[in-house]
Parts: sequence; C-alpha cells; structure tokens
Amino acid sequence: MDRQLQEVIRAQASRDGAGVAIQRVAGFGHAAMDPILMIDELRSEHREDFAAGFPPHPHRGMQTLTYMKHGGIIHEDNQGNRGEIRGGGAQYMSAGRGIVHSEMPTQDSDGLHGFQLWFNLPAADKMAAPRYRDLPVDELARGSGGSYRITAVAGDWELQGSDVLRGPLHELAPQAALADISLDAGAEVAVSTEDDESVMAYIYDGAIDARGGLHPARSLLLFSAGERLPLRAGSEGAGLLLLRGRPIREPVVHYGPFVMNTQTEIEQAIRDYQSGRFGA
Repeated sequence: MDRQLQEVIRAQASRDGAGVAIQRVAGFGHAAMDPILMIDELRSEHREDFAAGFPPHPHRGMQTLTYMKHGGIIHEDNQGNRGEIRGGGAQYMSAGRGIVHSEMPTQDSDGLHGFQLWFNLPAADKMAAPRYRDLPVDELARGSGGSYRITAVAGDWELQGSDVLRGPLHELAPQAALADISLDAGAEVAVSTEDDESVMAYIYDGAIDARGGLHPARSLLLFSAGERLPLRAGSEGAGLLLLRGRPIREPVVHYGPFVMNTQTEIEQAIRDYQSGRFGA
C-alpha cells in the first residue's frame, strides 16, 4: 500500500544559540512525527547570521544529529569529545542523563547550510551514559539512479527495488533513519518503508508534487501508513531529507534543551544541571 500525504507543516523563521538564524519545525508530542522531535535548517551566505554559533549549553533525554551540506561545525563537550565536520559530514550525540556541549562554525565557513535534528529517547534510555560520534563525509553511503541521488546517513534505505543502501549510523533510537535525496525535474522515485514507521520528508530545495499540489522548500510532509512512499519532484527538481522511525508512544515533556516524560523529571534535570551534576 502506498503512503499518502497526510499533513504539511511549514518551517518557521527563528533564532537559537547566540542568535543563529534558523528555520524550525517543532514536533514535540506530534504523533505523526514520533520519534522525531524537531528539525532545524541553518542556511545563510552571510556569516553574521551564524558566526556566534551555539555556545556551551546542556541537554538531557534526547539525541541530536547534525548534518552539514556546506560549511563546517566544531563540536566540543564536557565528556572530552571534540569533532569537526565539513560539507557533507554529520555528528551524532545522545545526551542521555546529561551533557554540556557547544557547536561553533569553523572560521573558514563563508556560508552555512546544514540541519540539526532532535530525536527522542525511550524512557528506559533517557538516563543512559552520553555518547558522541563523528561521521565524516567519506563514511556516508551514496547511491544513484537515472534521475535521483541519495546519501544515507542513518539506517537502511531501498529505492525502487535497488540494493539496500546502508547508512553508517545505527545508534539512533528507536530505529530512526535519515537520508538526503536529490531528484531531477519531474523525477519519480519510490522508497520502501515499514508499515508501522513514522515517515516524513523535509524539502529544502525545489518542490514535491503530492496530493494534487506543489509543496515548496521549507515544508515538512507527513505521510500515512504504508509499505511504499512514492515521491515526484516539481519542474525544478527537489532536494529533501527523508526521515523514518518507530514511534515511541510515550509522554513528551519538553523544557528548553531537556526532553523527559514528566514535569517532575524536567524539574530534576534543571536542579541537576544547576548543581553541576551533568557529565558526572
């Protein structure tokens, strides 16, 4: 059964960190996005829009995946991790019980285009030890057909009956996956999916033709259940992030950088951070 377009959410202009300009789709508690919590797109040719970066700040109870198409980002945290990725690379972090990190643009970044995605953690894993991993561009899996190109960052992907393309990152919970797909003008492809997964597409270039209309860049498309996702690009082609994941179906309570299951757990996270227990 083919998946059908169910809902469209437009990204909203915002600022985060030390004033970084972003386009954001927030889905905390949105059943059709579960386990994805948030999608931020960072895109500017003007260094003043991102130069101040994201100075040290805490997280608990969630995971981040940062994927850069252009420009560079440096990650540092209080666990002793440091990583630098440039155009095409990615960074994974699981905050677990608590981490303090920073993400700053490299000094030679004359423009920036990338994404940070937040994924939820099941209650059983929210207080696990923090983890971090760099994914350089040459470790990502790539494939192509006559009218499409795909980069698999996380999870396994199969397009139009082709061989399965295996992204190097399999730590995302629960069984979440990310791919970057580029479609030529008017191109049509079909992506294999599991019926019980959440599946969505964030369009960053061009447009996708679905349910009788064109959906432009900065749109998140949410799809119904099914085992096959057909995609058709508009007349200018399309660039999109495809995301999949098993819904966790647990309460989501969100406060700033903390994502827990109850308000009591949020209050405990604030106390733990203020008392210096993060990273202990």
